[in-house]
Amino acid sequence: MTASVPLHPVVDAVTRRVVARSATTRSAYLERIRAAAAAGPAAGPGRADLGCANLAHAVAACGPDKLTLTASPARNIGIVTAYNDMLSAHQPFETYPARIKAAARAAGGVAQVAGGVPAMCDGITQGRAGMELSLFSRDVIAMSTAIALSHDMFDAAVLLGVCDKIVPGLVMGALSFGHLPVLLAPAGPMTSGLPNKDKARVRQAFAAGEADRAELLRAESASYHGPGTCTFFGTANSNQLLMEVMGLHLPGSSFVNPGTALRDALIDEVARRALDAAGDPDRAMGAVVDEKAVVNGIVALLATGGSTNHTMHLVAMAAAAGVQITWDDFSDLSAVVPLLARIYPNGSADVNHFHAAGGTALLVRELLDHGLAHDDVRTVDGPGLRRYTREPFLDTGSGSGIGSDTGVLVWREGPTESLDKSVLRSVADPFSPDGGLRVLHGNLGRSVVKTSAVEPDHRVVEAPAVVFDDQDDLLAAFAAGELDGRDLVAVVRYQGPRANGMPELHKLTPALGLLQDRGHQVAIVTDGRMSGASGKVPAALHVTPEAAQGGPLRSVRDGDLVRLDTLNGTLSLLVDADEFDAREPARPTRPSGPTTGTGRELFGAFRAAVGPADAGATVALPY
Repeated sequence: MTASVPLHPVVDAVTRRVVARSATTRSAYLERIRAAAAAGPAAGPGRADLGCANLAHAVAACGPDKLTLTASPARNIGIVTAYNDMLSAHQPFETYPARIKAAARAAGGVAQVAGGVPAMCDGITQGRAGMELSLFSRDVIAMSTAIALSHDMFDAAVLLGVCDKIVPGLVMGALSFGHLPVLLAPAGPMTSGLPNKDKARVRQAFAAGEADRAELLRAESASYHGPGTCTFFGTANSNQLLMEVMGLHLPGSSFVNPGTALRDALIDEVARRALDAAGDPDRAMGAVVDEKAVVNGIVALLATGGSTNHTMHLVAMAAAAGVQITWDDFSDLSAVVPLLARIYPNGSADVNHFHAAGGTALLVRELLDHGLAHDDVRTVDGPGLRRYTREPFLDTGSGSGIGSDTGVLVWREGPTESLDKSVLRSVADPFSPDGGLRVLHGNLGRSVVKTSAVEPDHRVVEAPAVVFDDQDDLLAAFAAGELDGRDLVAVVRYQGPRANGMPELHKLTPALGLLQDRGHQVAIVTDGRMSGASGKVPAALHVTPEAAQGGPLRSVRDGDLVRLDTLNGTLSLLVDADEFDAREPARPTRPSGPTTGTGRELFGAFRAAVGPADAGATVALPY
């Protein structure tokens, strides 16, 4: 089906209200980037608007490109990279700047590494003090990106980043330069390792004392075993999907493995496209990331059961482009967007299997063919999201062209049907008629829950609260057997952005999952995060207002009856309202956590200024 399809009325209604809500901020943003386009960059022969001393500094180390930048109107690409060789997802970026420079030079342009941004790994810092810096690193990355692009030397930009906070931070920072065309270039996922269900089994066995540390390390190392992104559908791979559906990646480029000829060819093409797009207002980043693109991103997230972190990151990225979205937009779209993918932790497959089954190309085709996404958008590939039903490949039958030693990069139409319906399905035959995320409302506040991995029998939990102010206290109680033999709702509070930077609490998943497997009704309610890796245990996350800002969680007591109902979208404390209001709020047993060590003392200003989770939990943008 390629004919125009009427937009679903709910998608249309949500988009219209986003446009209306954003009228003032979007208009101000567009005016700002129009002014920036008129003022620069310092184009023309020799970057004519720059003073000679300024230009000399900018080209002093450019080697063979110095003459091109000083004596011709050649276009210049600014590269912002998250390369480091400790993190598997970012290690492949070591060689990408050289490829981009060579491809730009061959196309008559120049590329310079404008700057680097930090890239930390939640997998390494999970349960450690460093995790308290993780969410704040996104805004540091946004600021670092702005600094990198602030030299008034660039006609376009290429952003090299993959993981959890890195991509949102890069996007937020680059949108301050929305007059420039900006392409994101992923590294791709590592090849498949130990099956995810086997990894999860060993984790739970370790939590139960049935596997030792050596066995656990073997399983983890077999899962995370080489260069590339982790292969489960957490925030990192949700990032890649969103960037493609929002038109900031080349079509079909998100899940191509690193170290392949196709990935190399795609990186070369990114450089050529960036040069070609320079000066085209329709391919400027601020034009690409508009209200319709943002709604497309929400729809894709819901259709695949993506990371709950994007209920914050998408809000913050959109706001950087003057687009105002709310959790209610997520909730209303979730009611009509079916779940089309099962990728771990929502199923047993990984993103390589998703890609092989039809991947983003088939997902976009299904969404467009059923009126669930906007086709009339701008992208870095040109007008229309329908372009993203294509996938790249190397044509070895062509005898010429860049990359002809391994084949010429071309695009063809992707599959029209899933090659594996256990991983990816059509709108006519979804895994679930609604999306993978829900927003909960009630007298405990507002929260989000990822439902795509939760079995129907566990989607409503009503049980007594067991209250903790620190995740280590919950794990200690589990180890001591204090949580055995009963239904419970674990309330883990004082974990919000104001309290301690909102660390992920993913290391609680094996223990809570084990209790659930023993036949108990188990849930978690927290003002912290659990990321896209949250799985089968229902988890009401990002509760706002958070306890540290006076939210109701601070007054919950052990034994209070809590009801988490993902079917009706409610999160309720079933106690007498007058008695609850009269309670003296509990002070945290560890007030706001330690604020020194592992660099945490440097982020006191962030903790004091950060906004609430439902507004993006950011310090970099005004509210």
